[in-house]
Amino acid sequence: MINPVLEAKKQAHELILAAAGRAVASGALPAEPLPGFSVEIPADIKNGDFASNAAMVSAKACRMPPRKIAEAIAAEMILDGSFFERIEIAGPGFINFFLGKDWFCEVLRSIEARGADYGRTDFGQNKRVLVEFVSANPTGPMHIGNARGGAIGDCLASAMDWAGYQVSREFYVNDAGNQINKFGISLEARYLQLYQEGVEMPEDAYLGEDITAHAKAFSEQYGDRFVSASPEERRKALVDFALPPNIAGLERDLKKYRIVYDNWFRESTLHQSGEVDKIIALFKEKGCTYESEGALWFKATDFGADQDFVLVRSNGVPTYVVPDIAYHYNKLAGRGFDKAIDVLGADHHGYIPRLKAALQALDIDPGRLDALLMQMVRLVRDGEVIKASKRSGKAITLVTLLEEVPIDAARFFFNLREANSHFDFDLDLAVEESSSNPVFYVQYAHARICSILRNLNAEGICPKAASECRMELLCASEERALIRHLASLPNEITEAAKNYDPARLTRYAIELATCFHKLYNACRVKCGEEELMYARLALCLAARTVLANVLTLLKINAPESM
Repeated sequence: MINPVLEAKKQAHELILAAAGRAVASGALPAEPLPGFSVEIPADIKNGDFASNAAMVSAKACRMPPRKIAEAIAAEMILDGSFFERIEIAGPGFINFFLGKDWFCEVLRSIEARGADYGRTDFGQNKRVLVEFVSANPTGPMHIGNARGGAIGDCLASAMDWAGYQVSREFYVNDAGNQINKFGISLEARYLQLYQEGVEMPEDAYLGEDITAHAKAFSEQYGDRFVSASPEERRKALVDFALPPNIAGLERDLKKYRIVYDNWFRESTLHQSGEVDKIIALFKEKGCTYESEGALWFKATDFGADQDFVLVRSNGVPTYVVPDIAYHYNKLAGRGFDKAIDVLGADHHGYIPRLKAALQALDIDPGRLDALLMQMVRLVRDGEVIKASKRSGKAITLVTLLEEVPIDAARFFFNLREANSHFDFDLDLAVEESSSNPVFYVQYAHARICSILRNLNAEGICPKAASECRMELLCASEERALIRHLASLPNEITEAAKNYDPARLTRYAIELATCFHKLYNACRVKCGEEELMYARLALCLAARTVLANVLTLLKINAPESM
């Protein structure tokens, strides 16, 4: 089974349809087709492993009480050869399905057979998806928001890959526009301060220590050669000098964070290739623009946006949104991705409707662009929020964070909550070696399984293949709970990809560790019954495989000892 939960749901759905058909044939139900109904996992598994609302949604069509409809369906239900051992009618007419031993056994055999690929599905049908994330301003080091965006974007890309999409990761390098102009002005001021008295930093300039370091390095190489140059020449020389090492530093720091991009796309290429000018021309050709006060406006309200916006200022310079439109047009029309996903800060909530309106005007389905909006994160130490200013140059960067916090903890913690939720990153907890630390708790579960296997191996006891064990002996509630959770990994990955919610997978890992720790405390692996011992050993192996798979997806280490 590739997806045990989905396959059981589908089978329950088919069993209901078949039983309803027989009930119609016997006259117990009227000859009316069943409306669309669901089969879901109930909140309390005491009510069954799966529950269906088929009877409730059919009450109007059948002109019968839901309970009577459910009883008519149940009377015709044939479970022989299915995953289920029994059904029950509950409440107003829920049809509850209880899984049989064969399903639990088959889950463990499937995990053993698929191994490192267990969890992968074909949900995405190999559609091409471009996930763009971080895309930090190259004028300085990455801050904590970038660190969260990196973990979320990278884990989302992994989840989509495991869910059967063809995924590419991309970093958009803003190496043109206002931020580069500001970068040049900031570098210029620091450079001139080395040679002239009274040079003040311009208002809104970048004040980080990296700006000063770049200016000094430039001075060491070129001396005062550019002091007398024109501002344009001087700023260009400074930017050309400082930008490449900044971009190389971003790539180096992200690799340390275990993020490797398939492509680093430079904004400047859109200007050099004429794609920015092409977008403006296309808007004009399609009659989507008008002039007002010397500026060229886009009729965004004609395409669902809340207001029109300027494309080209009265001085003839395109606004920042034009290269952004060109970039997304390049993704979807030029390179033919089926879907583009941007991981952005929550302050971009008004930005996406603008892009979607522009794409629609350019005959691109706006539904092919999605955005995952991310709230900011606060760092907490000793119960107090650490306040830092990026402008002042005293912000904690990704690099300084990783000097204090293990990479495993950083990636895990930043992906603990949904992207749209605010998050406090507890620096003390991230380095704590206790069950209170969620990443330690999960990794300890993997190490504990490895320890069990090592200790038994030292006694000459080696695991057997699940197909050779009497897996039906695993009937304890803790054993069944663990197998149910193991079975749900493919479904969780699919849901994480479908809903752009990779935090589901860190939560899954924590819950899986909890299930195993409960099993460990309740059921001795080396028990008095040999056949039960080997069945439990096989269960431990399956749990280790699934823990390793989900940690691999999240790019978290799965240690064998701690």
